[in-house]
Amino acid sequence: MSREISMKIENLVKKFGRGESEITVIDGANFTLNKGEFVGLVAPSGSGKTTLLMMLGCVLEPTSGKITIGDEVVYDNRWLVKDDRELRRKKIGFIFQAHYLIPFLNIEENVTLLPYENKESPKVVKPRVAKILEYLDMSSKMTSMPSELSGGQNQRIAIARALANNPDIILADEPTAALDKERAISVVKMLKKITREQNVTIIMVTHDDRLLPFCDKVLTIQDKKIDIKENIGEI
Repeated sequence: MSREISMKIENLVKKFGRGESEITVIDGANFTLNKGEFVGLVAPSGSGKTTLLMMLGCVLEPTSGKITIGDEVVYDNRWLVKDDRELRRKKIGFIFQAHYLIPFLNIEENVTLLPYENKESPKVVKPRVAKILEYLDMSSKMTSMPSELSGGQNQRIAIARALANNPDIILADEPTAALDKERAISVVKMLKKITREQNVTIIMVTHDDRLLPFCDKVLTIQDKKIDIKENIGEI
């Protein structure tokens, strides 16, 4: 596995409110993730995992701290990038519980939408997307509409969409929550395979402890602090 750093978090803090109503949700997070790692994020409801995920995805601005993605410092007590939306489009992929595919676009159009938003050439994008869909065994569905696919197939397309912009990091927010055990394990095995073969870091929020043995590292939140451990139970 490559040990090239994909994300480094230093003393990350998030507070809400002011004065007497101020609440600290994340208090001084420090951890480093490497390319090709599959990372689980587990914590009780209300502990701040969504807040942490949104900061890692550069959606929510921290109160203080430092975020480095690849070799670029993107936040150091303030945003250092001119356009955080462009940052997300180019460096971060998102997978959610629901696939959120655009119903009036076919599969190829759904997956190519983000790279085209990044002003990439169709000559570059089309072969890349074709390769991703082939990798996910969905090549035959390029001209299909989302309504013509099963739930599991649509989730594969959502994964393809997250890979389409060649991101450094993919954030998966409970991608197996609506699936039974067999299908959940199938999706997790696919995500782990992607980290290895595409050399991308995936952070997966999950409430299902049965999925954690597949992770290389596990992030937990307790008393506003982040703990990260190598997963000795890796499968």
